[in-house]
Amino acid sequence: MTKATDKKLIVGLDIGTSKVAALVGEVLPDNSVNVIGVGSCPSQGMDKGGVNDLESVVKSVQRAIDQAELMADCQISSVFLSLSGKHIECQTEEGAFPISDDEVTQEDVDSVIHTAKSVKISDEHRILHVIPQEFSIDYQEGIKNPIGLSGVRMKVNVHLITCHNDMAKNIIKAVERCNLKVEQLIFSGLAASTAVLTSDEKELGVCVVDIGGGTMDIAVWTGGALRHTEVMHYAGNAVTGDIAYAFGTPLGDAESIKVKYGCALSELVSKDDKVDVPSVGGRPSRSLHRQTLAEVIEPRYSELFGLVNAKLTTIQEQLREKGIKHHLAAGIVLTGGASQIDGLVDCAERVFQNQVRVGQPIGLTGLTDYVQVPFYATGAGLLHYGKDIQLEDESVSEQKGSVTSVFSKLTGWLKKEF
Repeated sequence: MTKATDKKLIVGLDIGTSKVAALVGEVLPDNSVNVIGVGSCPSQGMDKGGVNDLESVVKSVQRAIDQAELMADCQISSVFLSLSGKHIECQTEEGAFPISDDEVTQEDVDSVIHTAKSVKISDEHRILHVIPQEFSIDYQEGIKNPIGLSGVRMKVNVHLITCHNDMAKNIIKAVERCNLKVEQLIFSGLAASTAVLTSDEKELGVCVVDIGGGTMDIAVWTGGALRHTEVMHYAGNAVTGDIAYAFGTPLGDAESIKVKYGCALSELVSKDDKVDVPSVGGRPSRSLHRQTLAEVIEPRYSELFGLVNAKLTTIQEQLREKGIKHHLAAGIVLTGGASQIDGLVDCAERVFQNQVRVGQPIGLTGLTDYVQVPFYATGAGLLHYGKDIQLEDESVSEQKGSVTSVFSKLTGWLKKEF
């Protein structure tokens, strides 16, 4: 992957509707991730997580990769790739298996998880992640790590995340056209959660909302386990479109105005603040009150959060009926590029009636001035994810055993398969 063969490098590639971001991380001897390269550029050819112009996506990816290679002084050959889109689906399944010996071994864990994931899914879909929630042995429930415990029969509940075959193939094809190998395909909402959440938040109950340009990825965690994942194809670009139509300005300028001057709560803006708004067709720019801009932005963000809140109410009710911890005591964590706007926390707290914070990537060193912003949450999560896979592969190689997919200190027992 790199000219410096003694370095253990990982590359996370996040191809979104609005931007493409590539992060290069080096795994240090203490197993921390040191970011040494960053590349980003506007995304072309993507819409709501899907490829609608292959060549445009290829060019966007190549530009971001070239920037990251230049900064990191390396040759990138493989990436961990994010995936989003309305086609992402989830379900919870249960598996059971007899314990082969007096105590649970890794093979027993693999076997019981295999039975849980051996369910019929749509022919058009494939399993993206198999994420154990909790194990039970005989009459003991709520076990996080069963290895070494004694018993006769073990059960597991797993969270399955699936994706549409063709949607996955298309985005992989775009990356491979840049002469890159896709190491793993990872749901972007899961990657963002890995980057911005603490273990305490996952235990207490929290919802991560990764707000991109074309999609909002939702991930609900309670009791330390992932309970629900979903993608809504309605996000930051709706706000940009409102600004463009309300003020008759090009979409590109509307996006810039939103980022630089936007506020999601009009009462926080001074009535005297002005904004220069470019016009179309060669007309001169106009000066408008920033409060007027906020009055356009606030209703749309309130609507977006209202949709998420309605979904959360349904999810929590389903969890409650199953006897699963359903309270979100740690509140809501907003992240992603469209979460970087003034007044967003205040606006969200009014809708959710819960505590809200904006999530930035944690647990990284190196170029933190670049990457510790919500914009890079998914890319940062891909680095954490890739590190865990790399460490797991090294452990398996040392043992000269068969490759398993159980790993991850940050996300618990976590599996990925193609």
